[in-house]
Amino acid sequence: MEERIKKKRHKIVQAKTGSSNAMKVVFNKFDFSNSYIWFEFYNALLPKDVKLICDTLRSWHILGRLGGCNSVNMQLSQLSLDCKRPTYDALEAANATPTSFYNIGDLEIQENLARVWVDIGIQDPLLLDILLNSLTTINSDHLGIKEVQFGGSEFQSWNDGLNTEEAGYSVQKI
Repeated sequence: MEERIKKKRHKIVQAKTGSSNAMKVVFNKFDFSNSYIWFEFYNALLPKDVKLICDTLRSWHILGRLGGCNSVNMQLSQLSLDCKRPTYDALEAANATPTSFYNIGDLEIQENLARVWVDIGIQDPLLLDILLNSLTTINSDHLGIKEVQFGGSEFQSWNDGLNTEEAGYSVQKI
């Protein structure tokens, strides 16, 4: 066993490459049914960084589409920490108001800035908490995120006219 761990140590134990600074989170006229989420990174994104952000957004969207981020049905979260035998009421879950993440656009990138359009649908802040928790870990462990802004039609030096790869613009499918 020790030999296997020694051989795979570089895959198991990885140095943190993120930022020691907390990312700034701003809400600017955020509309759950039609808004951009903007990102400012400390550096231009490498291909592995783009993949990580896209995978995170894709996973977040899938959980939301499947109703997995429904703050109305939080049965286990509301139990006390010392509960030894939790129970789950499937009927209560089935009767909870459904939630669904309606739509997400492509990730657009300009140098160290990015944006993604979302139509989350129902106003359930739990969905935003889940994304922010994931981004917080990405920021500290993998990729420095300077700021995340929910909403707004403009952000930093984003240029809507910049739309060629030669100019530093790219689009990634979510």
